[in-house]
Amino acid sequence: MAWALVSAIKDQLSSFITSEFTLIANVKGEVQKLESKFHTIQAMLNDAEKRQVKEEAVKLWLDKLKDVSYLMDDVLDEWNTAMIKAEIEKQQKDDEEKAETSSAAKKRKVWPPISIPNLFQHRDIGHKIKDLNEKLDEIDKEGEKHRFVLTRDNEEVVERPRTTTSFVDVSKILGRDKVRDDLVRILLGKCSEEEINPHVISLVGMGGIGKTALAQLVFNHYEVKVHFEKKSWVCVSEPFDQCRVAKAIIQGFGGGDSDISELQSLLEKIRGLIEGRKVFLVFDDVWTEDFESWEPFKLALQNGASGSRILVTTRKRRVAQMMESVSMIDMKELSEEDCWLVFSKLAFCDKNFEECKQVEDIGRKIAKKCKGLPLAAKTLGSLMRFKKGREEWEMVLCSSTWEFEDVERGIYASLLLSYYDLSSPLRRCFSFCAVFPKDYVFFSDELVFMWMAQGYIKSKKNVEIEIIARDYFENLAIRSFFQDFERDENNGKIKKCKMHDIVHDFAQLMSKDVCFTINSNIGLEIDCKTARHLELEIPKEAQFPESIYSAKNLRTLILVSRSDYMLSTLFQHFRCLRILTLDFGFGGTVWNLPDAVENFIHLRYLKLVNYCGDALPETICNLCNLQILNIIIDGDRFQKLPQGMSKLINLRHFNLDIQYFSLEKNNVKFPRGFGRLTSLRTLRSFSVNGKDDGERCKLGELKNLNHLQGTLAIHGLGSEVDECEAMNAQLKKKIDLHTLRLIFREWDGVEIIREKDALVLNALEPPPNLEYLGIEYYKAPIMFPNWMMSLTNLKELDIGHSSLECLPPLGKLPFLKSLRMWEIRRLKKLGVEFMGIEESEKKEKGDIIIPLFPNLISLSFGGFYNWEEWNGIEEVEEDCIRRFTIMPRLQNLTIYECIELKSLPNFLRTTPLQKLQIWGCRILNERCKRGTGKDWPKISHIPNIRIDWKDVQRDGQECESEPKLCPLF
Repeated sequence: MAWALVSAIKDQLSSFITSEFTLIANVKGEVQKLESKFHTIQAMLNDAEKRQVKEEAVKLWLDKLKDVSYLMDDVLDEWNTAMIKAEIEKQQKDDEEKAETSSAAKKRKVWPPISIPNLFQHRDIGHKIKDLNEKLDEIDKEGEKHRFVLTRDNEEVVERPRTTTSFVDVSKILGRDKVRDDLVRILLGKCSEEEINPHVISLVGMGGIGKTALAQLVFNHYEVKVHFEKKSWVCVSEPFDQCRVAKAIIQGFGGGDSDISELQSLLEKIRGLIEGRKVFLVFDDVWTEDFESWEPFKLALQNGASGSRILVTTRKRRVAQMMESVSMIDMKELSEEDCWLVFSKLAFCDKNFEECKQVEDIGRKIAKKCKGLPLAAKTLGSLMRFKKGREEWEMVLCSSTWEFEDVERGIYASLLLSYYDLSSPLRRCFSFCAVFPKDYVFFSDELVFMWMAQGYIKSKKNVEIEIIARDYFENLAIRSFFQDFERDENNGKIKKCKMHDIVHDFAQLMSKDVCFTINSNIGLEIDCKTARHLELEIPKEAQFPESIYSAKNLRTLILVSRSDYMLSTLFQHFRCLRILTLDFGFGGTVWNLPDAVENFIHLRYLKLVNYCGDALPETICNLCNLQILNIIIDGDRFQKLPQGMSKLINLRHFNLDIQYFSLEKNNVKFPRGFGRLTSLRTLRSFSVNGKDDGERCKLGELKNLNHLQGTLAIHGLGSEVDECEAMNAQLKKKIDLHTLRLIFREWDGVEIIREKDALVLNALEPPPNLEYLGIEYYKAPIMFPNWMMSLTNLKELDIGHSSLECLPPLGKLPFLKSLRMWEIRRLKKLGVEFMGIEESEKKEKGDIIIPLFPNLISLSFGGFYNWEEWNGIEEVEEDCIRRFTIMPRLQNLTIYECIELKSLPNFLRTTPLQKLQIWGCRILNERCKRGTGKDWPKISHIPNIRIDWKDVQRDGQECESEPKLCPLF
């Protein structure tokens, strides 16, 4: 970790020497001295970082070095910030001079002046550098006493994983077949034990032996799923917080997020949720031996029906006894052969037969050192995957790290070997994860953004820093530092993951005195003076721990609380922050971010969760280093963004997420000048609401934001936007966008026709690689923009709340998989034009088969209140019909609230439909009655049909008659 920090400082110093700053006498010499000392010390770091685990003196020496390095980083960043602000001020003055003759410009708000670097600032920073030089001198001399083994100062590069999707699926229960089957039998009540309620079963064994993996396996076992009415998984961990555990149980059993803070009330809610129901509850990673803490839960859980089960995983036998376990299963080590199978499956996955044979004997010796622990075998297997030849394998086998002794010595030794095999930047990224609590669900994008904000990512020429950061994450995942992956359905990338509790313990060991997690009222006595990263969770009724103000050099603060706790006071501290997350829970008190946010001049990452304010302070625009701004809004109070946002020139990712508020009605006003944020990569939502006046942010602000990627939703297109303004957005150039939502003015309860919507839509030509397109509140009668058929990569299309009288010809979109349409009230007939059949093709003969909707899998119609006819290709001449294949992959069809629809098309007979749902369709319901209706022969081949017989009136309201459901069959 120290290596990467020192290396980063050296890089900054090298460029700093050539800057304007060094024109001041003597400063250049001081900076060159610093660079030379950092160069000398860097040669000692590899040996020092390995020895710190066993030698306290070495650890203290490294801590001093890190302190100086952090201070140096702050000084350099302070100077760079002043330079950026000076450049912004210069640009503003230039803009004002250009607009000086305009009367509107005279009324425009003038931003507060920003001080440019002056002689005083030069001198102040010069003194700081001189002081740091003296401290570094002392550290250098002290380092000589430890006689470190010097290593060459080479450029460290984090290599991309050979294949970023090559995660080997290692069976989590090799050698556990019998214990798995026994456990399932106990859960299903197939054993002869006396029924006790609650019936507790415990899995007992040391960390890393596979307790949680086995519990997860049976939790998701198909027989277990159908046997219990409700299931819940709770990670208990340490410290044991009764209210937190109770809330987790409630949430798992479907009771939602609870605002209750009294334990008794929470327990009463649990009793109500499980009363008379057969439930299955897993308490994972239990440590407390205090029966008084457990007893209230025991009494509440007695309310479940007979046959309910509680499964406990714990490292301590006394915990299982305290919880009065009916069955206690001791998890034993894997056999030597099973351990070898886990290890070899990972170690040899990228190697050919000859390579495997060459090192198999060494591999078996390494696997034996895992001592039957699955996690150790998995970690070491992941490490050896990247080793080549006998020499590299023998170095691991003979490493002195195996001498490391700890309670979990078998695993810590393997983790240390894997850890020191990482490059220094990767070590920093891994160690940073210790700031999050156990069992935390990591969102991969959020994590890599935090690494970027901390400066952990070493940039390469012409490579996006986000791509490098993502490679870091993939490297750690492939090496088994993360687990329990949840992947994106489209690209297969990891979206979410967790960290094994032993790996988390190891991360905390490697970041001791740097990363702190304080949960609830427990842990407040911790001395935070050395803290750099802090996650603080405080219940609403608790007192704010002012002791954390001693952490003056804090770089990360993640605050989870239900109260604002005098944010203005909080914002007077922690001037070194790079990351700030404030989460105040749903339904919290109304609060606005204080103006003092501008104190955090080093801030790169700002996340506000459940923000209840009506705006952001204008001072937030002075955070010129800000790279990531993520605002999750609670309610509909939020009205506008700061007018000076154009000053956030380093902003790369901006997300505005409005909770409990329809995105289609997004009235948040964006400021003029937003288009200057040309570094933006993420902009999930953009609004052009408002009158066409001098204050309105026009669609043309998107013109130069050509680095945008991922998802973009544009709101307010049906208000003041015209064809020319839409063309200025130049969406076609945003080639990295894969999802686009175009939301016109929302429906106000009156059906209208707005012809100009067709011109605007035609001008909004999206990038050709688009995969998802949504169009809502479009009020022209026809939708057939010139670019529609050019979207050859489009996979999903949504059209809603539209005044269309006919649907566009979508049948020839080659990769369209999902088509959803709703609230299209004016359409009466659907025919061959929807299929994309051209007039000339209706009579054309030949042998070439033309597929229509060739890849469509899911099709949905809803709220088509005037739709009467759905014809297939009846209009095509009979001799030509055989040339068309219609929806050859269709599996799901849903039709709801189409009250006038009279029949289904004939081509449904030839589709491979697996599931059909029809509800709220008065006429169609009658025609589809099982075995008797006129349309039954068209759908009788479908395995799963669900028909709701209830009638729907023309206004969409249900009749009073009770619905009769035709079950799945």
